Amino acid sequence: MPDFDIKSMNLSEIENVIASLNEPKFRAKQIFDWLQVYGAMSYDEMTNLPKALRNILNEKYPVRSCEIELKQVSKIDSTVKYLFKLFDGNFVESVLMKYKYGYTLCVSSQVGCKMGCTFCASTKSGCVRSLMPSEILGQIHATQRDMDIRVSHVVMMGMGEPLDNYDNTIRFLKLASDEKGLNLSMRNISLSTCGIVPKIYDLLEEKLQLTLSISLHAPNDTMRSAVMPVNKKYPVKELIKACKDYTNSTSRRISFEYAMIRDVNDSDECAYELASLLKGMLCHVNLIPANEINESEHKRSTNDRLQRFMNILNSKGVNTTIRRSLGSDIDASCGQLRSKHVREKKEKEGEQ
Repeated sequence: MPDFDIKSMNLSEIENVIASLNEPKFRAKQIFDWLQVYGAMSYDEMTNLPKALRNILNEKYPVRSCEIELKQVSKIDSTVKYLFKLFDGNFVESVLMKYKYGYTLCVSSQVGCKMGCTFCASTKSGCVRSLMPSEILGQIHATQRDMDIRVSHVVMMGMGEPLDNYDNTIRFLKLASDEKGLNLSMRNISLSTCGIVPKIYDLLEEKLQLTLSISLHAPNDTMRSAVMPVNKKYPVKELIKACKDYTNSTSRRISFEYAMIRDVNDSDECAYELASLLKGMLCHVNLIPANEINESEHKRSTNDRLQRFMNILNSKGVNTTIRRSLGSDIDASCGQLRSKHVREKKEKEGEQ
């Protein structure tokens, strides 16, 4: 984290900044509130600070904000897809979903992704860079301001691999759950990983009460390596052992994400093999109808196949549900809107 990124700082770190400027200590709490509670996008909003101080802060500690570049709203279920522009001109995506219990925001942790999963649009153009904690937080703040709502649940399942941006992800989690800031319950935060085993053990040591989601998508090494290159480094057996160690240490149930790809990983045999793999674990399986993207030939499983797969797992004692599809009439699959927008911008610039 850059030492000038003030929105990524906790209260005590901002107090150190204020002390270095010979300002009274209470200014730090004012700044922290503006940044973390109200999601201020610039020092101009901080009207209870002296203008001279705002000018100094703006020069030395610029506020990194997320600006709304594009916004899509589903006519079917009111799901909202955002394309946010970052300070350096890069773009990331977030998806706001409304449930009975409140609003859930799916946030990105990187600009693109280097993991190379064949069914994911985020990874097709590689990884440009990781996001700072302030930029992950900024997605929440910008959404709340735009929609005039409070986000109560956050899922780190957008663009990027959170555990490939480990330090910034952990700092984001601690800031987001700070009772003086957004005050999100850690139990209402889910972190999704494709299975970077050493970082799962690092996360275990953090003793956070979040929900860990594993993008599994196949019951064996041959099948998983074909769609998820990370499996060649951290095979299924090693990943499942890390998951068992995680649940034993934290007593937190793990969620296994399983994208159902037609004629690839959705057979009865796959269901029985998956049930055997997960038998006895404190876990839940979330079956996801695979998103069909232009960059891949993969097709989603039929509804009948989804139902059959779920029934087999449940019959074998593995708690399983099918994720409800939201935003089907917009670019709700992560990576699609960014790719489309960047491509159109390049085409437009080429015409000029």
